[in-house]
Amino acid sequence: MNDHLIAILRTAFCVSAALLSFVAAFLFFTVITANGTTSFHIVQTGLLLICCGWLAWGFMTACFGMASALSSPSRNLRSHHQPASTTAILIPVYNEDAPSVCARVAAMTEGLRKAGRLESFHFYILSDSTKPEAVEAEERAYTLVLRKLKLAGRLFYRHRTKNIGRKAGNIADFVTTHGGAYPYMLVLDADSLMVPETILEMVARMDDQPDLALLQSQPLIINRRTVFGRALQFSAAIFSPIFSRGLASLQGREGPFWGHNAMIRTRVFAAHCGLPSLPGKPPLGGQILSHDYVEAALLARAGYVVRVDPDLPGSFEEAPANVIEYAKRDRRWCQGNLQHGWLLAARGFKTWNRIQLAAGIMAYLASPIWLMFLVVSLVDPIIAPEPNYFPADSLFPVFPKPETQKALLLLFGIFVLLLLPKTLITFASAFSHRRRAFGGTVRVVAGATFELVLTSLLAPVTMMMQSKAIAEILVGADSGWPATDREDQGVSLGTAFLASWWMVFAGGAVLYAAYHYAPEILLWTLPIAVPLVIAPLLISVTASPRLGDAVNRIGLFRTPFELDPHPVILSADRWREELSAGPEWDAQKKAAIKAASEGGVTAIPSPPAASKNS
Repeated sequence: MNDHLIAILRTAFCVSAALLSFVAAFLFFTVITANGTTSFHIVQTGLLLICCGWLAWGFMTACFGMASALSSPSRNLRSHHQPASTTAILIPVYNEDAPSVCARVAAMTEGLRKAGRLESFHFYILSDSTKPEAVEAEERAYTLVLRKLKLAGRLFYRHRTKNIGRKAGNIADFVTTHGGAYPYMLVLDADSLMVPETILEMVARMDDQPDLALLQSQPLIINRRTVFGRALQFSAAIFSPIFSRGLASLQGREGPFWGHNAMIRTRVFAAHCGLPSLPGKPPLGGQILSHDYVEAALLARAGYVVRVDPDLPGSFEEAPANVIEYAKRDRRWCQGNLQHGWLLAARGFKTWNRIQLAAGIMAYLASPIWLMFLVVSLVDPIIAPEPNYFPADSLFPVFPKPETQKALLLLFGIFVLLLLPKTLITFASAFSHRRRAFGGTVRVVAGATFELVLTSLLAPVTMMMQSKAIAEILVGADSGWPATDREDQGVSLGTAFLASWWMVFAGGAVLYAAYHYAPEILLWTLPIAVPLVIAPLLISVTASPRLGDAVNRIGLFRTPFELDPHPVILSADRWREELSAGPEWDAQKKAAIKAASEGGVTAIPSPPAASKNS
């Protein structure tokens, strides 16, 4: 697609989103000012304009994605592609579950070996773990895989005692010490899993296009048991490919980078992706936390192509199993995205990269803006003066001017922005060949319906958590880089209450104020206030693996990767069980393993000679 056409599509996208938001704001302003305008009305309208702009952005992304799905068929995978050089596959680790990490590595190496292409890949487990027990578990699991699969010279492990620069620094350390040996590096996360056919196709696409610096796949979620995790998994499987196509249809040469499950041209990355330190101290200054979009912008600034290809299947990740762990990870992402405010005017960045950075910031600012809109909307009728039907300048009574039709039109429009994309995707999936992958039409519709109900219940909780995150950042609280717990262990009601008691108080306060001071809006507050009041129950119930298993048994939230799992997924599950139940670590085995790993597991052996093509 040429640059001129991309510019037209981007303009149409932005203009359409702006028009939708302005129409919604105009209708709202007309309704609330039918009988006079106050400063509260102006504030409400401004806040709603911003909120509807964000809704319209998502709506248009889905529309472009659906159009792309109809007009752009997926390409066939070249699973027999013979790479011309060796590719490094990097797995950064930070206090993760070592058996799970190494199980996925073992499954990928087995898959590539069966495909006859393992000789073209080296795997590097790059540990930044700070807990001694985590490091010991990594060494043990790594060495067991190394010995059982005979991967000497193919699988390496390195532990940094000082994790300077966090994940970005971990990758940078590899690039500066070993990157010259590899034309490409496939950057994964600790929870990533990719099938060999997709890995080989990504190498082929990089070979095909010398100016392609970064190729991003669309990771989908697997292996979740809790209700919350299964809903995320189902939503990602059915909706994410369409939204990714929407992003891809607008990307041109400036596509997104999501930090993992992406193949990168190593020397180009080394030359152009050194990250600056931001002015000031954390949380808004210092090291950049959300480095991925910044690195994409730096590559585009250097004249290279960054691209997401939604037609690449077989790219997976795991996700937090409950709301609390999700919010903990989201807190770090929020801080990292807000840091991008420093870079919106960075020299040489492409306009679309600036827009992507701004969209990432807005993804988190939307929550406190919605919250402010709701607070103003609640306060306005409470402090509004009593209506005067007999003004002094009129001989006849003046009654309020009804704007019912416009109010209903506004309400309908907002519901369209919120629900239409998912509704269209659901029915397109339910009545096409996709339905078989999800277990049939009934299961597609039922799953999407229950996902919508669950999302609606958790939306106020998410809004409050993200608003709290913004408030913490504004008062100078640094999130740090906490490890993500992805285990399906459940959350007790007490733990859930400790995490959300303040939401219970906020929801109760809203209901009290509406009931006593503005009863006419009480019903309108229920969809927001009730989920907040029962937030501890929602968090605890949705974190239940048992309930998640029950949901699975009745066929809800099933995905193609459960109904017809790829052999690599099954292999990873088998290896996880084997490594988790392995022999105890003792002094004799330590010595034997150390000898087997050729001089110790904590140092990466010298890399092969740099390829002439790198």
